[in-house]
Amino acid sequence: ELSNNQLCPPYPECLTGEIVGDQDISECEELYVCNEETEVELWGWCYNIEETTILEPSYSSTNGEFIPIEIEQLINLTELRLGHKGLIGEIPSEIGNLINLNQLRLYGNQLTGEIPSEIGNLINLEILHLENNQLTGGIPPEVGNLTNLSGLYLGGNQLTGEIPLEIGNLVNLWDLYLWNNQLTGEIPPEIGNLTGLYDLTLYNNQLNGEIPSEIGNLINLNHLYLDNNQLSGYIPEEICNLNTTYMNIELSNNQL
Repeated sequence: ELSNNQLCPPYPECLTGEIVGDQDISECEELYVCNEETEVELWGWCYNIEETTILEPSYSSTNGEFIPIEIEQLINLTELRLGHKGLIGEIPSEIGNLINLNQLRLYGNQLTGEIPSEIGNLINLEILHLENNQLTGGIPPEVGNLTNLSGLYLGGNQLTGEIPLEIGNLVNLWDLYLWNNQLTGEIPPEIGNLTGLYDLTLYNNQLNGEIPSEIGNLINLNHLYLDNNQLSGYIPEEICNLNTTYMNIELSNNQL
């Protein structure tokens, strides 16, 4: 832990942003220049284009800043760790060019605008954390291209529209967190394709219609949270296919 010093970049490559921590670099700006052929400057730091595989800048460098479109130059990036970094503005569509990403963590910022459809290009993605921002618009159907996803976390935003049918393509999904949005429409029956699902968390939306009987296919489910919606009709008999003895079920504050 090296935070709260006045250490100037560049730092040794083995030291991630988490280790370097917050530094006072106000006197450092003129002390180094990125190599334009091999490096890209992001938030005042130089990153090697070919060799950077994990990006986790310090909070002091990103707080109140946008995600720069130049980030697309880090073509070998596998993990983009920007959770709780004080970022503002929209998610740039250029992020869809980082096709080697397997983890995209943008949670806990002040990001606005819509989720770019280009996120569907990230076919190697396993974890997508966009929760606790101020994102609007719908969930792009291109999310259905991300068939390697094990975790999809979009809760705590202002997303609207229906849950796309393409969500049923995510057959490797363990966690589906869409809580605290403004989603409408019915729970798509295609959700029954997600037989490996462990957590289905859709509470605090405006979902209506009946609970689909296909929910009984989710035999590995441990948490089913559908409370605080506008669901109606009967609880399907197929829900008894689930291990209701040991799982957590919350269906309160609906119109069942």
